[in-house]
Amino acid sequence: PGFTMTSALLHNLIVAVTYGDMLQRLTNHTRTYEKTSGDTDELQKKWIDLLGSDFAANRKRDFADDMQAMVRDFLTIPMDMVPRPRVGIVGEILLCYHPDANRHMADVTRHEGGEPVISDIVDFLLYCFYNQNFKVEKLGFEKKKATTANLGIKALEWFRAPATEAFAASKHFTPPAKIQDLGKMASDIVSLGNQTGEGWFLTGEMLELIHSGAPNIVCTQPFACLPNHVVGKGVIKELRRRYPESNIVAIDFDPGASEVNQLNRLKLMLSTANKNLNK
Repeated sequence: PGFTMTSALLHNLIVAVTYGDMLQRLTNHTRTYEKTSGDTDELQKKWIDLLGSDFAANRKRDFADDMQAMVRDFLTIPMDMVPRPRVGIVGEILLCYHPDANRHMADVTRHEGGEPVISDIVDFLLYCFYNQNFKVEKLGFEKKKATTANLGIKALEWFRAPATEAFAASKHFTPPAKIQDLGKMASDIVSLGNQTGEGWFLTGEMLELIHSGAPNIVCTQPFACLPNHVVGKGVIKELRRRYPESNIVAIDFDPGASEVNQLNRLKLMLSTANKNLNK
């Protein structure tokens, strides 16, 4: 309500979310390893101010060039690449991305000696599109829903293709995974019909983290979010059986949860992560 959805506004929304995902991926890594504290924050502010003023003035930029320039810019930050355990943060979408909701989990992880890894918000949109294929194949939905959804997937992937290419070409950054690959991995453990909340996508995220060198995972569990509790905690045992190197902890966030208890669970997980890293 209050917005008239035009093609120009939709375009700007997608580009803005893609830029945000890039900044999250870039800053989580460089802030962990920067030699001089504050270098990453300074560069992040530069890009937010630059892109924000362009959006406000409705100036059209070549976002492909911007994305590649952004990666090159962050690679200029001097970094001390002493190996640290990579810690994936997954869970309910608000709790996963909002620092005030998860008590600044990424910052705490970094402070405790780990590198926080958080997937892109665009991936959640791709998950919502991809779900239409199951609904058409198994539940009798109209075929045009899957056709439209798959076009949406291609459009989103096209928008972030320059970012994906720039990440893949760099030495330090990991490119985002394909939603089809996440679905294929997850379908071996849970049904793709599990679409309530984060559904099968949560399992796919954890599998992608394990395969990409971040087997240490914090699964954030919000109060009364039954789908997240069932799927998040339900697959941990099977993931540990299939991938013995996986180090997964579920942390509850609710009004009665003790911050000290949450921090202790994170520290215990990171202690195991460091032992595994030394091995």
